[in-house]
Amino acid sequence: MKKYSKLIIAAIVALIFIGTFVFLWQKSRPKEIVYNEFTPKVENIRKTTIITGKIEPRNEVNVKPQISGIITELLKEPGQYVNAGDIIAKVKVIPDMGQLSSAESRVRLADINVQQAKVDFERVKALYDKELVSADEYDKAKQKLDQAREEVVGAQDALQVVRDGVSKSNASASSTLIRSTISGIILDIPVKVGNSVILSNTFNDGTTIASVANMNDLIFRGNIDETEVGQLVAGMPMKITIGALQDLKFDAALEYVSPKAVESNGANQFEIKAAVSMPKASADGKSSTLRSGYSANAEIVLAQAQNVLSIPESAIEFSGDSTFVYIIKGDGAKKTYERKQVVTGLSDGVNIEIKKGIGQKDKVRGPQVVTDEDK
Repeated sequence: MKKYSKLIIAAIVALIFIGTFVFLWQKSRPKEIVYNEFTPKVENIRKTTIITGKIEPRNEVNVKPQISGIITELLKEPGQYVNAGDIIAKVKVIPDMGQLSSAESRVRLADINVQQAKVDFERVKALYDKELVSADEYDKAKQKLDQAREEVVGAQDALQVVRDGVSKSNASASSTLIRSTISGIILDIPVKVGNSVILSNTFNDGTTIASVANMNDLIFRGNIDETEVGQLVAGMPMKITIGALQDLKFDAALEYVSPKAVESNGANQFEIKAAVSMPKASADGKSSTLRSGYSANAEIVLAQAQNVLSIPESAIEFSGDSTFVYIIKGDGAKKTYERKQVVTGLSDGVNIEIKKGIGQKDKVRGPQVVTDEDK
């Protein structure tokens, strides 16, 4: 029994040894190299680039007050459509004490002057009725009284403007009523009731009451790398994609390319602007789709070739300024490869145009086929 056990163990060891030898022999044998094969085909090649940017109105206007004061009422909200002249807010004037004192003094002085002019006129009129003074003297006295009375009205108006921001004579054009200067959508109202606001002057830009823009006239603004900017021409068509709107696409036309580069992340880039073709607007002129500030991508065709012979760029061998391909000759075990120089054209990063060197009936060797065992 022990003798049979030894024979079985010896047989198992021999089988393991032989199997290992066969496996290593097979692994050591050179494998046949297999290549991808391509047939040239006629197609359109386009070289495109993607520009990242955002959608914004062409003209956005900041509405500012004409006087300083406190917001007492807001009549509009962001997102509402306003016409030029519509009231957005009301402001209560906080008068300057120096100006108020000067205006009150002017009113008192005007009252004194009108009283004196009235006395003088009455005196001249009595003499004129007795034909003791000329008509010219009478007219001058009457004119002086009229001027004094007009000065009283002007002084009172000035006092009302300083104290209340509006006078009886210009109530319809009151500077306490903040009106929109253009027709469009209110994008933002950065103030609240009770906030103090100041008018624009030499020392500051003033407080913005509201931002208003025409949302039917939008542009795409982005930056393009200096290596591609030389291929841009005004009027080139673009496709705008907005991810926030489920990849909704709009047509656009390039309008502006900045003459000066700006540095961004160590690279020189040029600003571009493109007019966006808007979708059909609603009856009141408002767009129900696009909003200011949407992030967007613009695809622009830098160059294109129509109906040209092309092959995958991976089949091209680059050597200096020359390009080569390997033409497949024969079939099966007799397959050979002939290296041939070609003239290439436009490339889209995947396929490349072949201008000269091969025909549509030729077969071209591509890169080596890599299997999981080769990794």
